[in-house]
Amino acid sequence: MELSGDQQKALTQLLAWYKDPGRSRFITLGGYAGTGKTTLIAVFKNELAKAEKGIKIAFASYTGRAAQNLRNKLKEAGALCARDSVSTIHGLIYTPREDSGGQISGWDRKEALGRNLIIIDEASMVDGLIWNDLLSYGIPIIAVGDHGQLPPIAGKFNLMEAPEIVLTHIHRQARDNPIIKVSEYARTTGLIPPEKYGPGVVKYLKDDSEAQERTGELLESYSTDTLILCGYNSTRNKINQFIRASLGFETPSPARNDRVICLRNNHKKAIYNGMLGTILHLEAAQKDWYSAEIRMDDREKPYEGLIYMPQFGAKTGINFTKDRRLAAIGDLFDFGYALTVHKAQGSQARRVIMFEERFRQMDDDMWRRWLYTGVTRAEEELFLFG
Repeated sequence: MELSGDQQKALTQLLAWYKDPGRSRFITLGGYAGTGKTTLIAVFKNELAKAEKGIKIAFASYTGRAAQNLRNKLKEAGALCARDSVSTIHGLIYTPREDSGGQISGWDRKEALGRNLIIIDEASMVDGLIWNDLLSYGIPIIAVGDHGQLPPIAGKFNLMEAPEIVLTHIHRQARDNPIIKVSEYARTTGLIPPEKYGPGVVKYLKDDSEAQERTGELLESYSTDTLILCGYNSTRNKINQFIRASLGFETPSPARNDRVICLRNNHKKAIYNGMLGTILHLEAAQKDWYSAEIRMDDREKPYEGLIYMPQFGAKTGINFTKDRRLAAIGDLFDFGYALTVHKAQGSQARRVIMFEERFRQMDDDMWRRWLYTGVTRAEEELFLFG
């Protein structure tokens, strides 16, 4: 693979860091969409394997889908061997603890990983708690992420705030991708002109009659390979209601086959803010609580537990952090057809439908990051309304 100038420079820096016996515990690599972060990591891995026979590398990402995408790209580049592992971060460092009935009752941190190097993809999603657990093994870590995106959903920890190595050059092949072109407008100007950028990549002005008709068509054709993104919770609730009605759900209460989103991390149950899933079974358990079984998109085993009734369709998120009593009982989910861009971090979908909504308190930098993060969730199709 032929590397660009900044990729070659970054490769030299990464190899020098790894070979230095006095190296820091980790190094961060940032790069915008289309700069070839995964290509660089694939070349780095192959160079390292030549120099250090038998090296064992763990590749990990925050979500299952991101881990699978990483696996596919590394395979295409010929950068995976039997000694390497590719998994979610959670799968890499935690082991499930089962009760007498065979149900997962919690997760324990593994004592050892048997790896020489950990490479984290989509590192902008990693929170402080998981990062400290990763560091505790004393294994060198390369954290790779897009530093143009929004910071993590909650807390002040931001691993990709100031990457030590930065890729900025957009490659010709990526530049021909209409989604990358739109993402550059978002990242650099915060203003995406209304036009057709390519097949299935269009920006509409929200008030155009064509846009209003197209909005209805797109929302009615919702499927699980679609992400619908917006800024306001009020918009999210309206879209959720519209799609549920078009799918034939007759009550405002959640039901079997509803799409849902997790709104709060629960490390013991391996569910995280922004994870999506589909309800398999649901029944009233006690006042304000459902007993639920949910097939999560990023997990092999379904989630089982109590979820909070009043959150579904609520105008704002219920604050479990303030009310510890609620947090001790169960978990927080809501309908997951439409998401705010903040909740969609770490997710990707074949098709993205996005409504540009700017909060008054957003400065220009935060707006560009918001827009860029939303746009780069799209893999093939992007329909923007704003």
